[in-house]
Amino acid sequence: MKLDIKKTFLLGLGFFSVSLVWPLYNVYVPIFLRDFLDSQFQINAVMTLDNILAVSLIPFIASLSDRTNTRFGRRMPFLMIGIPLSAIAFVLLPNYTSFFTFMLIITVLNFSMAIFRAPTVALMPDITPPPLRSKANGIINFMGGLASVFVLIGGSFLYKANPNYPFVFTALMMFFALAMLMKYIKEPNIGERAAEERIGIVKSTKEIIHDPDKSTLFILFAIFFWFFGYQGIEATFSNYCVQLLGLEVSDASLILGFFALSFLVFSIPAGFIGTKIGKRKSILIGLIGDTAVFILLSFIGTIIPFNQVLMMLLMAIGGFFWALININSYPMVVERTSEEKIGTFTGLYYFSSSLAAIFGPLFLGAFVDLIGFSVSFWFTAMAYLVAFIFIKNTNPMASAS
Repeated sequence: MKLDIKKTFLLGLGFFSVSLVWPLYNVYVPIFLRDFLDSQFQINAVMTLDNILAVSLIPFIASLSDRTNTRFGRRMPFLMIGIPLSAIAFVLLPNYTSFFTFMLIITVLNFSMAIFRAPTVALMPDITPPPLRSKANGIINFMGGLASVFVLIGGSFLYKANPNYPFVFTALMMFFALAMLMKYIKEPNIGERAAEERIGIVKSTKEIIHDPDKSTLFILFAIFFWFFGYQGIEATFSNYCVQLLGLEVSDASLILGFFALSFLVFSIPAGFIGTKIGKRKSILIGLIGDTAVFILLSFIGTIIPFNQVLMMLLMAIGGFFWALININSYPMVVERTSEEKIGTFTGLYYFSSSLAAIFGPLFLGAFVDLIGFSVSFWFTAMAYLVAFIFIKNTNPMASAS
């Protein structure tokens, strides 16, 4: 059984579209919010609005896409609506004139992103056999990492030239990705299932909770905690660099770009590592590695003098460990279910990560207001350590593939 590399790279353009938006959004929106808000808790609270919307819509849309049957396929109609709307809203993002217009733009942006996010991810298991999904997920996340590198490192220089350039460039790339997907990706001819065969989110959740083997439940908890830490620091990082380290926002984008660059380089090897030594073991290595990296990052600018080269080096190491975690986690979830529930389990995966993306920034924002920005990386390290404990307590045999 061989993976269709060309088809998988083309499929990765969907995730490429998703990953173009969020890195820039998470770097620049907190800085834009400083025009209106002084509290990091309040800024991070606004940053969670997109995730509140995601928690509300993504599981529903993922399950809805399982039941959709059009001449374009099950998943593609959601991409055809969501990507153009997102691209237009993203171009408007840096051109706000008031707090009201800013909130209106990000609401439209996040609503349209929620439309196509889960159906995009569900395309991969639709057309990829289970034994090849870690490798396929590595390639797809390579495309996501490529997008992040483009917009974080390239966007750092574009922003210095004109604050609108990174956002216009991103929108054009999104339209290009959609055109390529529509031309080259043909979904399997899976008809709509009868109503009695449809498996709902609530039913699936109850099955997971009542399953004597708590491994799937523990995986979802682990996903929650590592995204709890990751999303907290991501929402705070640009202000961390500007307020604590005294850097420009474009420098924050550049430093974060090294995390994305490392993720890009190691995303495909991480998939092969997961196939070779097991997804569970790969994730455990990634979690303990990133815990150590985040503790070391907390020393820079606090215990030891700020050194940008050292910070970028640690970010690069962190990106490698993050690849081991992120590449293998989604296949670890969907391999525990049947084909007809892939969309539903995709929704549960994103429900866990989106719920974490609500609470992580809120908790970290509150700690920053109370203690200071120096607490940021410690917060993330502890969250990863909790995730490690949950994965450690899963059934090794169930996730050895």
